[in-house]
Amino acid sequence: MTQEIQILGQEFVLHPLGGLFWKEKSMLLISDVHLGKVAHFRKFGAAVPRKAIHKNYVLLDQIVAEFEPFQICFLGDLFHSSLNKEWDLFENWVAKTPSELILVSGNHDIISPLKFEQLGIPIYNELVVEGFLLTHHPEQRDGLFNFCGHIHPAIRLRGFGRQNLRLACFFQSQNQLIFPAFGAFTGTHTLHPKKGDKVFAIVEDEVIQV
Repeated sequence: MTQEIQILGQEFVLHPLGGLFWKEKSMLLISDVHLGKVAHFRKFGAAVPRKAIHKNYVLLDQIVAEFEPFQICFLGDLFHSSLNKEWDLFENWVAKTPSELILVSGNHDIISPLKFEQLGIPIYNELVVEGFLLTHHPEQRDGLFNFCGHIHPAIRLRGFGRQNLRLACFFQSQNQLIFPAFGAFTGTHTLHPKKGDKVFAIVEDEVIQV
């Protein structure tokens, strides 16, 4: 189940896979997919199942099929590290995806921009779209609302006794929304909400405000 929110008079849908759909723009925003991370770890001897390589593409196909966006904007760390065998899978995914793709560069995006340009994917350091600042790292800019990633936010919920649960989340403060990591093979960083913050936790197949 998705969660619908409004920011600056625009309508957005938070999806439990970690993406956000901007209705007015028909734009799907996704952060921190970290493609190639499994292949990178396997190359250096990590015991990661080979089938994990395909998980991110299955999730991407699922969310794209649900929204059918005109445009997909990746908010950085699309590919985890240097070029590896998974690039071929990425090329195949791009070729069969009808949406226009753009990348806001993150700290892990070290592959030559020419490789992305050959696939028709422009790269930007940041984008400003109708009052929204799209970046990878969290930024504060007067007069703009920031969509960003990088942090891989999570929230810790405590129950009776010593029960606690850590869940990936969308983390909204006054002028910012931090996206959860979309990638299936990524960690999280626990954030602590202050008064006025909104937390939208991902619980299995639902986005729930907590």
